[in-house]
Amino acid sequence: MSVLFELQDAYKGYGEINLLDGAGFVLHEGHKVGLVGRNGCGKSTLCRVLVGDEELDDGQIVKHPRLRLGYLRQHDPFEPGESVLAFLMRDSGQPDWKCGEVAGRFGLKPPRLDAPVKELSGGWQTRVKLAALLLHEPNLLLLDEPTNFLDLRTQMMLERFLSSFEGALLVVSHDRAFLKKVCDRTLELARGQLTMFNGNVDAYLEWQKEQLLHDERTNETLQTKRKQLERFIAKNRARANTASQARSKAKEVERIRAQEKELVTPEPTVEIRIQPIEARKGLALRCEDLAIGYPERTIATEINLELDCGQRAAVVGDNGEGKTTFLRTVVDSLPPIAGSFRWGHNSDIGVYAQHVYATLPPDETVRGYLLGKAAPNVSTQVVLNTAGSFLFRGDDVDKKIGVLSGGERARLCLAGLLLARHNVLVLDEPGNHLDVETLEALSEAIREYAGTILFTSHDRYLVERIATCVIEVRDGHVTNYAGGYADYLYYVEKEIAEGDRPAPAERATKDRAAMTDEERAAQKEKNRKLYELRRDLKSLERKIAKLEERKQALDKIELETADPAEAQRAAAELKDVAAKLGEAEDRWLKVHDEVEAMEKE
Repeated sequence: MSVLFELQDAYKGYGEINLLDGAGFVLHEGHKVGLVGRNGCGKSTLCRVLVGDEELDDGQIVKHPRLRLGYLRQHDPFEPGESVLAFLMRDSGQPDWKCGEVAGRFGLKPPRLDAPVKELSGGWQTRVKLAALLLHEPNLLLLDEPTNFLDLRTQMMLERFLSSFEGALLVVSHDRAFLKKVCDRTLELARGQLTMFNGNVDAYLEWQKEQLLHDERTNETLQTKRKQLERFIAKNRARANTASQARSKAKEVERIRAQEKELVTPEPTVEIRIQPIEARKGLALRCEDLAIGYPERTIATEINLELDCGQRAAVVGDNGEGKTTFLRTVVDSLPPIAGSFRWGHNSDIGVYAQHVYATLPPDETVRGYLLGKAAPNVSTQVVLNTAGSFLFRGDDVDKKIGVLSGGERARLCLAGLLLARHNVLVLDEPGNHLDVETLEALSEAIREYAGTILFTSHDRYLVERIATCVIEVRDGHVTNYAGGYADYLYYVEKEIAEGDRPAPAERATKDRAAMTDEERAAQKEKNRKLYELRRDLKSLERKIAKLEERKQALDKIELETADPAEAQRAAAELKDVAAKLGEAEDRWLKVHDEVEAMEKE
């Protein structure tokens, strides 16, 4: 089996932060590899290096002469008004019949094939990008977080495609269920080193636990033996008849010390705890003839459902169907259009929304914010332990919220919510910004929680682990799904196999034929503005990512350098970078809200 790709003795860093420190790995034909690692370890940077968007500081990349690399980027490659077929022909240089044939594998058939790409939903646009990749006939696909914000049906379609793809894969993802489905090998990036494991992510994490236990036992044995030898040396070095034995034992102690240094100190483990509450019985939530939506558009009507105390309800459905609208309505951030809902007696509701971090007080520290959110009898040590679980360790707890990145603020909000003693949690995408290990810890904590949970998540591993019931949002209705989540997955898989139904955006597309000329012109202008706003959004996301990387590098320099002048320079630049980051994030939030508002019109 030929080697397609080899990274040799690679070094890559920003300031004092070494993301790659003499790292290397080999990728063979047909291998399907999942790249995992903690947040900030350098996975996306490694991807950019591999495709040539960034250069190594040292080391080299050896490519097979027949390597054809396909890279699924996050940016938007479509031109205004461009149809699916026109984009595929422009991108690949292939004739229309070939583009149509490949597009058909992803359900892209007329009228979608002739529709403007920008009018399709995000999931269908991902299908268009995948069709474009396949038209280039790659033998290696590099995918960076391909499931981000994809609904369940599109995720499952992507899994089917990648499972049947005959070439090699390198996939970066926090979605453990997705990695398990499509990858047979796991590559971990940690401490600047790359470790390849011949097994899927579940098998790798189990092996990792076993290695940790083995290293701990080995270390304990070596320490015990070293202490025994040191006691013998202390007692016998001064005696003439045992001095030679003591010298011999001293050499053995040095050998043990060398062995101890070779043992890798494990990274701090993540352990999340939700503050315990008293279990309650009875009704948690009742909706009666509820209608949800906005003044100009109703999303769903005739919602009649009940949720019992202690249940963990996963709210599922395609993007755009109204999952977040439903959650916003039942927590009183969006008024109902008709009908009513009622929470059970003495319900204390804690809410985690995707963009709540924008409202945090910028001058408050991480420590101060968490202490203020914690229940009255929660100790400072528990607060600090929770902060550490969400990657706020050491001096990070004294940072002001204003200098934190968007992802850091989101984690801080979630940590604060879990420190309070709410008996109902409403969570909109709680797994965003969390790596595989932290997501595992969160799922364990939620499973032990005695309260009621209503949540949405694109991460199937999290849903499978914690959901006890399913609420489906579909075609203008919100209902209790009769089966469990495994039954729901089977139902969706069966529906995909029989042929996709139109997504909400595509159903709307069918109505274009009934528009007047004025309405078509207005729709065209709206699509143009949406295109520009989405382009600005992508540009801001790239800018924020670069500023966050630079901020991390400057933080490390400021904390670790022994040169006062260098520390002062880093502090000055850090202040400037933090200000630019804050401005970029504020701008991102404003543009994002504009996009959401226009999409709801």
